[in-house]
Amino acid sequence: MPRASGVLLAGALCAVALFIGACSNDANSVAAQAKAGDNKGYVAGDGTVEQLSLEQRATPISLSGATVDGGSWSSADHTGKVVVVNVWGAWCPPCVEETPTLQQVSAAMTSAGKPVTFVGIDLRDSPATALAFLKANGVTYPSISDSVGKGQPMLALQGRAPATPTTLVLDRQGRVAARILGPTTVTTLTALIDDVVAEQA
Repeated sequence: MPRASGVLLAGALCAVALFIGACSNDANSVAAQAKAGDNKGYVAGDGTVEQLSLEQRATPISLSGATVDGGSWSSADHTGKVVVVNVWGAWCPPCVEETPTLQQVSAAMTSAGKPVTFVGIDLRDSPATALAFLKANGVTYPSISDSVGKGQPMLALQGRAPATPTTLVLDRQGRVAARILGPTTVTTLTALIDDVVAEQA
């Protein structure tokens, strides 16, 4: 076969393979994750950002549960605040990558005296594993444990966290005002939170 034809054929085959995920070098692709053993069944978001107008927001989320450090957390204790909920796992590479971002934004909001609180929902890790990860990464906000990955904390999110990681920004009434599917950045998360903080209580 002539070299040019062979190159074209190889390119066409790879294009088809890319479509079904088999030719991707992206470690976060669904195909790569499905082959990854420990991450089997793990689906990451693509960074999609969604903002909901006041009219689009659904029923308030009531979230509570045992935290990985043996305490407890309830959204009822944070009424009137903007709540940032991050769904994560120590086994999830994009979650590990974005952890410093979340901690940085959380600390900045606290330092600025803004009415914002952060909470994580840790999926599928033992509480001891999750706590060790949080301590190693200097995370100061709490995380609720959902060691089975489909317990009451996740059910409380009303199906709004289909990917890991997912970050939800809840308004002062507890309704989802913004959502990020996949890892976020300081700029994006700060802007989303500030928009919700600026709304009338």
